[in-house]
Amino acid sequence: MSADAAKTLIIGLGTTGLSCARYLAARNEAFFVADSRLEPPNLDDFQSQFPHVDIQLGGFQESAFLSASRIIVSPGVSLKTPELIKARAAGIPISGDIDLFSREVTSPVVAVTGSNGKSTVVEMLAAILDAAGKKYGLGGNLDSASAKPALDLLLEQPKDLYVLELSSFQLETTEALNAEVAVLLNVSMDHMDRYDDMDEYLVAKQRIFRGCKKVVINRSEPSSAPQNLDALPSIDFGFDRPSVNGLGLLQEGEDQYLAFQFEKIVSVSELKIFGQHNIANCLAAIGLALSVGIEIKAIRKALLGFSGLPHRCEWVANIAGVEFFNDSKGTNVGATVAAVEGLGKHIGGHIILIAGGVSKGADFSDLVPVVNRWSKKVILIGKDAKELALALNPETQAVFAKDMHDAVTVALSHAAPGDAVLLSPACASFDMYANYRERGLSFIQSVELLQ
Repeated sequence: MSADAAKTLIIGLGTTGLSCARYLAARNEAFFVADSRLEPPNLDDFQSQFPHVDIQLGGFQESAFLSASRIIVSPGVSLKTPELIKARAAGIPISGDIDLFSREVTSPVVAVTGSNGKSTVVEMLAAILDAAGKKYGLGGNLDSASAKPALDLLLEQPKDLYVLELSSFQLETTEALNAEVAVLLNVSMDHMDRYDDMDEYLVAKQRIFRGCKKVVINRSEPSSAPQNLDALPSIDFGFDRPSVNGLGLLQEGEDQYLAFQFEKIVSVSELKIFGQHNIANCLAAIGLALSVGIEIKAIRKALLGFSGLPHRCEWVANIAGVEFFNDSKGTNVGATVAAVEGLGKHIGGHIILIAGGVSKGADFSDLVPVVNRWSKKVILIGKDAKELALALNPETQAVFAKDMHDAVTVALSHAAPGDAVLLSPACASFDMYANYRERGLSFIQSVELLQ
């Protein structure tokens, strides 16, 4: 198929782009593909599935953009790309996979976004839905063996409901998701290499509320509420006592309970995960579950069995009394702050933090107070290690390591029994690794070599 005959142009051949191709092909819609990379990750799969579809690689061609009747852009491609700006100026519609999904889906959608915690909340909700016996589709931005790109979910039999983790990049191209219930968990500095400022980032995140029927709101996060909140049924959550239609914590003697209004659901001490951030994640997941009619019994059963996700403060080993934890998914400052605080309160000793990578234009200042309190040494790796070192308190003991094995070895040499070594980089991984999973596996393998 030639580009000239095509109707739709798909930009980007990552996982999302490939799902867009399958979606269009299933509907017999003509399309062609462009990717700025010479060797995009799914090139072989694409060529085997669509051998006659034209693909343009290695630099965008403005003429291709302007010849399309519409453009479907993958979330990894900025809308500020010059060719996209010119296409939009020429009146060519630009959308993304979640926008296409929202126009076709007929079952209720639960939508989750936030700077941190969204994968954990989505997986918690999935466990709750399993306990309740619901048939659901799981996907969007979620990086999990059980998840799929949103458009691939539409190729399956219809489900009772769909649960989507959504990034700000996906929301930028979504006109109206029309979710049954939506939550914006929190907002902290991230992706400043793509956005001009925090306001622009927040505007993208809040697009999740467009057309939604219900909302779940974080009481401690003003940005988590939509502007038209008064017109929508809502459940709120926070660390204080529950409100009239909210979730919170009830104290009874030594025990603290997650509760809805005045009904206790589960004791914090019974949970298999730790840290204030994970208590917030549990409360958010409960709010979403209640919003789609799930009973407390199923919620309690699921939360008691939930042990967390790989690469999210995942316990790895104990070596000579020193615990090792893998939080490679801590790709921004907010995530690392939560990990350090949560682990610091959980252990008896100090934290040796391994951090660094690609900063994405982040401001590391919020990391300083928690490092000062909980960490006795920081081991720095990656492209922006020096930038991170300059942001830390001058009294903080920082050591530069050449690679992950070196970092783990140095960390153990400075640790004492009762301490913990925590990989939580506060940075992206793509200077040294393909993704955060590969980075986390490198950490695990490096720890195993010490035993």
